[in-house]
Amino acid sequence: MFLWPLLLVLAPISVQSDWLSIDMPYYAYEGDQVVVRCSGRDNNKIKRLTFYKDGAWLPAYYNTYIISNARPSDSGSYYCKAKRKVFLFIDDTEQTRSAWLTVRELFPAPQLTTRPLQPTEGASVTLSCGTQLPADRSETQLRYSFYRGGYTLRSDWDSPEFWISEIWKEDSGYYWCEARTVSHSVSKQSQQSYIQVQRIPVSGVLLETQPQRDQVVKGETLVLVCSVAKGTGKTRFSWHREGTRESLGQKSQRSQRAELEIPVIRESHAGRYYCTADNGYGLIQSEAVNVTVRIPVSRPVLTFSVPGAQALTGDVVELRCEDKRASPPILYRFYHENVPLGHTSAPFGGGASFNLAVTARHSGTYACEANNGLGAQRSNVAVLHVAEFPPKIRLMNGPHHCEGRVEVEKEGRWGTVCDDGWDMKDVAVVCRELGCGAAKHTPAGMLYLPVAEEDQPVFIQVALCNGTEETLAECEQVETFDCGHDEDAGAVCEGKS
Repeated sequence: MFLWPLLLVLAPISVQSDWLSIDMPYYAYEGDQVVVRCSGRDNNKIKRLTFYKDGAWLPAYYNTYIISNARPSDSGSYYCKAKRKVFLFIDDTEQTRSAWLTVRELFPAPQLTTRPLQPTEGASVTLSCGTQLPADRSETQLRYSFYRGGYTLRSDWDSPEFWISEIWKEDSGYYWCEARTVSHSVSKQSQQSYIQVQRIPVSGVLLETQPQRDQVVKGETLVLVCSVAKGTGKTRFSWHREGTRESLGQKSQRSQRAELEIPVIRESHAGRYYCTADNGYGLIQSEAVNVTVRIPVSRPVLTFSVPGAQALTGDVVELRCEDKRASPPILYRFYHENVPLGHTSAPFGGGASFNLAVTARHSGTYACEANNGLGAQRSNVAVLHVAEFPPKIRLMNGPHHCEGRVEVEKEGRWGTVCDDGWDMKDVAVVCRELGCGAAKHTPAGMLYLPVAEEDQPVFIQVALCNGTEETLAECEQVETFDCGHDEDAGAVCEGKS
């Protein structure tokens, strides 16, 4: 009968009272550290302290339970129990009220957006990793990372945007981003987004040459430029020459133009050229461009052509200048002792001639120059010697060889000149041809005895000289029709020994 009250006193009881209290925040954010403290009015009497969440026991150190990195799953009802000594062997169990903790989301999972939504090759793309911090945590610093497939594009970036300067079809794939706090306590990934990079087929293939002209000079560098008006991605360019099966060259590159260089142009490079371009949607060919190779002039060759074995006074000498390989048209200039004589052109190439009626003063050095617009070249110097004819005129029976009856030689016979129209101009030419001095008189030939033989012919009826001719043969003449030896002409020149 006396044990029953004693057992009631010794039995442990759980009483919710103000003797034991719990201290904790009622809300926190993801990644926060949450401290739950349990204390009594006299902590020295607490023999054992335990913490509970939603009725489940929690491991704790002394009077504190710490959530180092809060998660939404840490939300719930928290309380603690304490076993305290009441008297001798009598213990009492105290329980706090329940405290509710709500762990709020620091920021939602980010969303990856793309600008533009359907990018084309070669364009720039901006990836945005969008999320939102609560107003009371707006100062929290976040870091962003961007990924494609299994590759990291950018890690721990302080901006929610990542700019890709150029994107290509090969870059198509699944992209996502990650937002995290600086301490890495909270990290969230976006859903994967597939980016399809659009490729534009090539079109408007054009072949151009540099220098930009249809004619190039032998020895120069020729650049064949193949371009497309539209087209993205890696394009395969190929250059060809009509009539040949082999490709002159190929290049694959992410560009709308490519160049093929022919370092030294030869004559064999003349022809029609075209190029092709293909970026995976079919080969497109350009129109053909004709390339003409122009050959600059080299040193021309100057030759003389004379009627006989040697140039003689009165001959017409052909001066011929020739460059057989230079491209037409070619302009040839002729020089005597570096003084220009004249010029002539060869519109279809080859050589050109210049005819010259020569006298003794035309002896000397000659040269010619060729120019087809690509630079002039001068020939080597050639020497021409003009020999004088044996005298074909004489003054007979005078006191010296510069005075007497005028006689001329034709086909081996000597004959006289009629005095019809005979004047000082005619005498001046005779004096010059004989190497005498100035003309003085026009006497009658009969004064110089003996007179001409009866069978000696009269070769010239009238000599129409202007006084500047080198020889009497150069003067216009009228053949004999009614002149006898009583009308033979004479001449007096200043004498010369």
